[in-house]
Amino acid sequence: MIKKLSLITATALSLIIMSSNTVFAAPKVDKKANTENANTYEMLNLFGDVMERAKNSYVEEVSDEQLIEAAINGMLTSLDPHSSYMDGKDFKYMSEQTKGKFGGLGIEVTMESGVVKVISPMDDTPAYKAGLKPGDYIISIDDESVVGMSLNDAVDRMRGKIGTKVKLTIRRFNEKPFDVTIKREEIKIQSVKTSIKGEDVLYIRITSFSEDVDTAISKAVKDAEKKYKDKLKGIIIDVRNNPGGLLDQAVNVSDLFLDKGEIVSTRSRNEEDTVKYTAKPGDIAKGLPIVILVNDGSASASEIVAGALQDHKRAVILGEKTFGKGSVQTVIPLDNHGAMRLTTARYYTPSGRSIQVNGIVPDIIVKPSKVEEIENNFELSEGEYKNALKNDSEDKNAAKKLEAAKAEKEELAKDYQLSQGLNLVRALGLYKQGLDKNK
Repeated sequence: MIKKLSLITATALSLIIMSSNTVFAAPKVDKKANTENANTYEMLNLFGDVMERAKNSYVEEVSDEQLIEAAINGMLTSLDPHSSYMDGKDFKYMSEQTKGKFGGLGIEVTMESGVVKVISPMDDTPAYKAGLKPGDYIISIDDESVVGMSLNDAVDRMRGKIGTKVKLTIRRFNEKPFDVTIKREEIKIQSVKTSIKGEDVLYIRITSFSEDVDTAISKAVKDAEKKYKDKLKGIIIDVRNNPGGLLDQAVNVSDLFLDKGEIVSTRSRNEEDTVKYTAKPGDIAKGLPIVILVNDGSASASEIVAGALQDHKRAVILGEKTFGKGSVQTVIPLDNHGAMRLTTARYYTPSGRSIQVNGIVPDIIVKPSKVEEIENNFELSEGEYKNALKNDSEDKNAAKKLEAAKAEKEELAKDYQLSQGLNLVRALGLYKQGLDKNK
């Protein structure tokens, strides 16, 4: 039985007149505050009544803990899609995720219009291999509609024992709903993958901003500069389908390529709580051109990095408008009762743009496309003419270069955005080399 709260009021004399003719005014009563307190206590009494009725009259037995946790979660999720209550299990899962290892499908989701929306599938995970895409809606899990579920409930249903399967019903734009069955796996996220494209461009793929991403990127840049030296024309940072992660990692990664200035600011309801993060001297890439690839699955920390480097004119942003998650969530542990995730501030880029909803608009918009090569079988090259003069210089690496170019061409045929990014960063690199020579 829950004891009802009672409001205790007190009365006081308005004036006390002393024999010495000294007059004291009683403290002023804030009628508005008293009214608000009275309303609060009244609503708490209402909560107690509803909880007691639900506990005693619901069709199935339900515990106080279930009711109170559901009430807390309902209170938080009603504020925005990213605030929520996490029980002990959810809190542990979140902690594992930021460390780059957890179990499940490998998918970042949010709640929208009562259903689960895919922000992005993570590279090389079951969700990615099953073909899920940013913007997909999950409308049922194992034939049970997600309408009425909290986001935590839906996520919990998608998790499970490694090797077991879960069936998702997907609604995709301009397509009929379809089912996809995915086998759960232990998700080990390799947050940073790097490679050299054509021996002149460092490609950095960031799948999430988990711990030590900045360290991995720093090492990759230093190794590439040491090995390729003056051959290196630029860097591509790929944060497509990157759902975000740790704020400090977004700040540290931006700082690697910025020599000075603001990186991002967080502004809460109280102006005095504004926090600005600024870059320390030193650009690890020494001014090499940078192109950042983004799409509608690039969210949160990805948008911080793209926005910071865009505002400082340090990188060209190429791709599609980003997701638009520009809010800060603070995770507050609750003694022996999991934690609460509460939206406490908004992100702003160095120029003062809010990332929320608007996202980051690329400098160059490039949609995913399929390019079909047109072959011309009727034109002869110089070498095919009879008695054509031979080349009197020898390029020992010509065959190797041709083979590398062919392999890259086949790879880029599958990724038009990356292809355009490489073309752009190489052009910028050549332009920079020309400027450096003329200094």
